[in-house]
Amino acid sequence: MLQIILKPFWIYGQERIGLFYQADATITVLVKQLSGVRWSAGHRCWHIPCDKEACSALFVALNGKAMIDAEALKRYLQQRKALLPMDKNVPAHSSFKMMVQYPLNAINLEALTAFRNMLLLRGYSSNTIRNYVNEFHQLLRLLGDRSVNGLTKEQIMSYLLWLLDKQGCSETKVHTTVNAIKFYFESVMGRGKEFYDLPRPKKPIQLPDILAEEEVVMLIHAVANLKHRVMLMLGYSAGLRVSEIVGLKNRDIDSKRMMIHIRGAKGKKDRMVPLSKKLLVMLREYYVEYRPKDFLLEGQNGGPYSARSAQKVLQVAKARAGIRKTGSIHGLRHSYATHLLESGTDIRLIQELLGHNSIRTTMRYTHVSRKDIGRIESPLDKLDW
Repeated sequence: MLQIILKPFWIYGQERIGLFYQADATITVLVKQLSGVRWSAGHRCWHIPCDKEACSALFVALNGKAMIDAEALKRYLQQRKALLPMDKNVPAHSSFKMMVQYPLNAINLEALTAFRNMLLLRGYSSNTIRNYVNEFHQLLRLLGDRSVNGLTKEQIMSYLLWLLDKQGCSETKVHTTVNAIKFYFESVMGRGKEFYDLPRPKKPIQLPDILAEEEVVMLIHAVANLKHRVMLMLGYSAGLRVSEIVGLKNRDIDSKRMMIHIRGAKGKKDRMVPLSKKLLVMLREYYVEYRPKDFLLEGQNGGPYSARSAQKVLQVAKARAGIRKTGSIHGLRHSYATHLLESGTDIRLIQELLGHNSIRTTMRYTHVSRKDIGRIESPLDKLDW
């Protein structure tokens, strides 16, 4: 009986399943009747959509007429399920290439799946899961046929050194790698005693660029689009993260109590922040013009505005305002905190407004505040010229 091998590949910006078999007129007639089937001259095969419905139709159409080898497809789908973030069903091209070019062996694929499932059970955020899974997957790819379960502490340390020394990875990335590896061996494998003291590189102390109050005014005035202006005003007036800005819904604006309800923020914590009077005026104007149905800042098809698009809005506004300082929308949050500190707001209150777990995180704004440093007169200015 004719054998048909199913292999995933990427074409026309889509994930597809290639049907590879020796030329057979009878089989080809059946294949051409499948929904969504196309011919690829480059791959020299027919291909169908990479979804459950298309695969089911294929098996029904060829039942008893051909042997279907789906092992390569099965391994790919198992790896994809373990790797893709929860809110995405289709990988990007780069993710697809990585999964096809570096298939994991059965033991390491099982380890990756168990790793991701444990992260889900522990209630980690989607961002943390994605970061941890990506770092753990990078290690598994390099192992080839070797099992991750046989690694020693010394071998893990050699891998971390290779990331820093040979790959030039940042300290932040290596910290995430250490966290991911420790989580696997401690929480999944129950081998915490072996890996609890894995060394970590010292993180550099980097101070954020802070916008002056005059620059904030210039930034907002540089934006003509009302939705974009509201977006930036939200970021600065309430010290919100970009994910919090785009995640806001109409019900989160409480104009009676003059509060904004931030739901499910970092660490899955809710918090309340003050609603600016000037922002409320702008929001009412915005409501009249845009009529958002659910999300306050709607993107395409009524869904939330994308974080990437929001970042582009800020970069365009900075360019128009002639502001050369680096930073993303998070810089508005930094500026908000610093300006509050300089105006005499208690550091503990700022911690609560920002939603920080530790006061140590909030204390970094004392390093960029000009409240005390600005009072110091340079010795140069005391010289009699």
